[in-house]
Amino acid sequence: MSAVPAVDTASAGRVPDERVTDAGGDAERQLRVRESAFLFECAGESLPAVLAAPVEGSAATGVLVVVGGPQYRVGSHRQFVQLSRRLAESGVPCMRFDYRGMGDATGLMRDFEAVSEDLRAAVDAFFSSQPQLERVVLWGLCDGASAACLYAPTDARVAGLVLLNPWVRTPEGAARTQLRHYYFKRILEPSFWRKLFGGGVALGRSLGGLVGAVRAARVRSHDPAPAAHAIQDLPTRMASALAASAAEYAFFLSERDYVAREFEGGVAKSSRWCCLLEGPRFLGIRRFEADHTFSTKRAKEDVAVATLAMVMEIARRGGRMEK
Repeated sequence: MSAVPAVDTASAGRVPDERVTDAGGDAERQLRVRESAFLFECAGESLPAVLAAPVEGSAATGVLVVVGGPQYRVGSHRQFVQLSRRLAESGVPCMRFDYRGMGDATGLMRDFEAVSEDLRAAVDAFFSSQPQLERVVLWGLCDGASAACLYAPTDARVAGLVLLNPWVRTPEGAARTQLRHYYFKRILEPSFWRKLFGGGVALGRSLGGLVGAVRAARVRSHDPAPAAHAIQDLPTRMASALAASAAEYAFFLSERDYVAREFEGGVAKSSRWCCLLEGPRFLGIRRFEADHTFSTKRAKEDVAVATLAMVMEIARRGGRMEK
């Protein structure tokens, strides 16, 4: 891995995702935070990154944002941009980047289970650009959280994980979530019955969907005596990765999100996950009055504050945080 020297965005012009100015305090922030854009290499491809770091007193613990879904380094509603700046203002360097095949990166697009090389190259580049770093916290939303979780045991530099609405999708889990948080909820709503008796509900289609969900929810995720070579499902592999990693971990869950509900339901049914949530490296679950992507200004600020608190706790446990 070889990193191209950082480009000072103050003198070289901002990269495209930096052209929108966040409201309030932008001039003051520039006095405290230095943002730089650079390229690094992964398997012969070129990946862009943006680093936000304090002008003075950069901490020994940094945060690497792990992108989830078909997104790039800005994030939904510019969340990754705002988070990185907020952390840097508090002394924590934060780097965000594009996977191969996403955003401005070259190469072929890949899913979250095939980005380990990208993550390792990104961590290498982060440490090269911030020589004072001793450890990194991976921060990921949705399948970015899943990717971070799967990668953690392969890299001793990963000291912590902040996992937001982790993607743990299985057919059974999705069906159970749909039954509990959609169908049962709809049945209790007066508006549903008014619509039903008014002829506004396609009864056959609705019943078909309900029956299908019930059948899917009753299917066992595994055979009682699975073959030794059977492929483990995603929640099981994530639990195994957390157990094998030395990293500490916290979960941020949205109240208005089916992905978060599926995670909660899967955890409650798994003895392995229950053990992880009682272990010494578990830092807790934080719940937010928010949708899946924390789209409101208040939700993004709450997440940033909670993230900073988690990073400081991880740094405290891993070594004194330098200011």
